[in-house]
Order: sequence, then structure tokens, then C-alpha cells
Amino acid sequence: MPKYVAETIAAISTPPGEGAISIVRLSGDDAVELANTVFKGKDLTKVPTHTINYGHIVDPQTKRTIDEVMVSVMRAPKTFTREDVVEINTHGGIVATNRVLQLLIAAGARPAEPGEFTKRAFLNGRIDLTEAESVMDIIRAKTDRAAQVAVDQLGGNLRQLIGNLRQDIVNVLAQVEVNIDYPEYDTDQMTVQAMGDCARDASKRIDGLLQTAQGGKILREGLATAIVGRPNVGKSSLLNYLLHEDKAIVTDVAGTTRDVLEEYVNVRGVPLRLVDTAGIHDTNDKVEKIGVERSRKALTAADLVLLVLDASEPLTDEDRELLTETKAKKRIVVLNKQDLKSAITPSELAQYVEPSELISTSILTAIGVDELEGRIAKLFFGGIENSQTNVVVTNARQIGLLRQAQTSLQAVLDGIDAGMPVDLIQIDLTGAWDKLGEITGEAAPDELITTLFTQFCVGK
Repeated sequence: MPKYVAETIAAISTPPGEGAISIVRLSGDDAVELANTVFKGKDLTKVPTHTINYGHIVDPQTKRTIDEVMVSVMRAPKTFTREDVVEINTHGGIVATNRVLQLLIAAGARPAEPGEFTKRAFLNGRIDLTEAESVMDIIRAKTDRAAQVAVDQLGGNLRQLIGNLRQDIVNVLAQVEVNIDYPEYDTDQMTVQAMGDCARDASKRIDGLLQTAQGGKILREGLATAIVGRPNVGKSSLLNYLLHEDKAIVTDVAGTTRDVLEEYVNVRGVPLRLVDTAGIHDTNDKVEKIGVERSRKALTAADLVLLVLDASEPLTDEDRELLTETKAKKRIVVLNKQDLKSAITPSELAQYVEPSELISTSILTAIGVDELEGRIAKLFFGGIENSQTNVVVTNARQIGLLRQAQTSLQAVLDGIDAGMPVDLIQIDLTGAWDKLGEITGEAAPDELITTLFTQFCVGK
């Protein structure tokens, strides 16, 4: 891929606010020369590449010292962008950092757009689109497991797998072209068989990737989880246990929680956006009514429902209503307060709950909560654990393109069964090859690339 040539860009690459250090980054053919115009210390144009140099940033106009700094000089092509890169480490703080950036812009650098450093890495062939997306996944990772999947993808695991798929398809497409141009050297039957074998094999490999799609998407975006139940069954106690802190007020007074509480928590590597809802029940209290309405909205929007029942009390009409209402949702029914005498019989629950959905707990004494956490992880990481590949698909764009490629491959097989001509079947096989190319960026339209990188933060 030819080198992408553009003006030198500059941006602050650390979050705004106070801290030990801030980093101002430049990238471009003039990065070293521009930094040298505001740096007092060694001549940066003569220092060895990949060195860090002590000095001061000085305003060339007023000769005033702005900050004491360490400046890293990295010459192309062994940099993230494959351009000359300079990183100025200043003391953390808004004023000094912004002043350094403004001096660089006055010297001739252009303010970087969101994600422009990573975009240049892509355009200069340093990374593909899957690796670019993994950069943002690392930044946004909410659990160790999510971070590790992103790091693996940054290492090129998905790129290599997609590359192998595309190569196998293009080999067959080349054979088809030979058959069309020189039919005396091949037969239609042999070419059709090769296309069929290729489509079946590629479809199977894509199936393996798509098995990881649900778990991968959850790792990337988190799982909306609603804790529901009637008042005083232990919802807030469950939230506090999973958070390992007393976030929600817990009393034996029904209706203590009157609004929806949201918190992120890591459960066995699953990032949950936990929503502790107000108890769902009939009430004349104006404030409680608002809380119940919000609870029902949270229930509707949830990816996972933790329905908490009080095992020490007989099933109520409100319990039965919630059991029926959540039947179509992905759920775990938590039969709580097992430390007390049980008032609910298995036969009563059998008509509402599958055995695999039920967990018995005593949140007060921590009985069964580890099993609940394990059930959550197994429920959503089954595809990842059972997959034949260690590559995990993590976002909707990749998932959508894989499914489109699979649709094209199925069209190849349908065309073969229908006895369609080789050149028409070839169109669908080429379509699958193109869709796979969009995943890595080899066949991605410019509009997609622009949109993708605008989702990044400035300075990355």
C-alpha cells in the first residue's frame, strides 16, 4: 500500500485535567522540524530515532519558557502512523498542555481530527480496519477479558483469518477465469465442484466466527441487565453483593427503592450494566408509580433479566405476572432467602420456569451467588467457549459483513443446485470475497472509513 502523504498534525493525546504528565503528539513529514522550533535542548533534527530528550518548550516570539519537558523522537517507518512522530511529555495540566499545542499549531501543524493518527496508520498500511477497531476496544474495555480479546485482535488474529478466507476464495475465482477464457483446459463440472467446496468450507469457517458474535458484542458494549421483582425480595441486596459495596439502601420496608439505579460491574469477565429497579407492584403512591413505570421500561430494554423471588413467602399474583411477562426474555430466576423456611414448592414454579433458568440463593449469607455469576458467564460466553477458533468478533459492523458474506456463499450453493451457468455463480462468490474485504478495509468504501475513524477520540 502506498504511503499516505498529508500535512503534519498535532493533538493532545491524554485526557484533559490534572495529572502527572500530559502528552502532545505530532505526526507527519515535518513533525521533528516543527517540534524543534519550540524546543530548547538538543537539536531534535540530529538526535537518533526512538530516543527521548530532556529540555524546555519555549515560545519563539516572547522567549518565555512554557514547560520543562521530555521529547520522544521516532522516525518513519517504525512508528504507529509510519510517519515521523514526536511526543512531547509535559507536566499534567490544562494550561501548559494547551499552550504547547497552540505553539505547534502556530509553527505550522494542523489540529488533528478525531482518530486521525489511527486513520493514518490504516492508510499507510500499518494496520487494517479490524486492528483499528481493536484500538478503540482496548480504550473502552470494561473487563480484563474484553481488553485481552481486543489485544488479540490488535495482534492481527482476525485479519489473518479473514485474509486466509479471501485467499482461498480468490484462488477458486482465478480457476473460474481460466475456465471461462480457456474452456479447453478445464470442464464446467470441475469448476463448479471447486466453487461448491470453497463455498461450503468458507461458510463453515464463518459459522465458527459467528458463534462468538454474541459474546464478543457483549464484551465490547456491555450487557443491559435488569434486576426485577416485587418490593422487598432482595433486589438491592443482590445489586450490592455484585458491586461489592452498599450502593443501594436495604431495609425491610417495602418500596425503599423508588427509582432506577444503574451501575457497571464485572461478573466473571461479563461487563454488566446492572439496573436495580423499584419493586413492581400496584400502588397509589405517586412517586412509587413513577418508579414502577421506569422499572417496566428497564425490563423491556434489558438483554438479561434477573427476576428475584422471595422463597420464604408464597407466590403472589405480582410474582406470577412477572414470571409470565419475562418468559420470552433471556432470564435467570433467583429464588432468594433460602436461609428461611421455604414457602414455594417446585411444582408451583414448574409451570413458569425451566429448571435451567432457576438459581436458589440466600444473598444475606452469600449462598448460591457464585453459582449465579457462573450461570451468567456461561449463558453469554457459550459461543466463545465452544468456538473452534480463538478469534472473537466484537462489533456489529464485522458481524453484519460476515452474515452478508455467508448469504453470498449460500447463493453460490443454491446456484449450483439450480444448474446456473458458471459465470453467474461466480458473481456471488466474488460478492462474498468483497464483503470479507470490507471487514479488513481492503474493499471498504471511503465513506465507511471516514465514519469509522470519527468515532475515535482526538489524539488517537
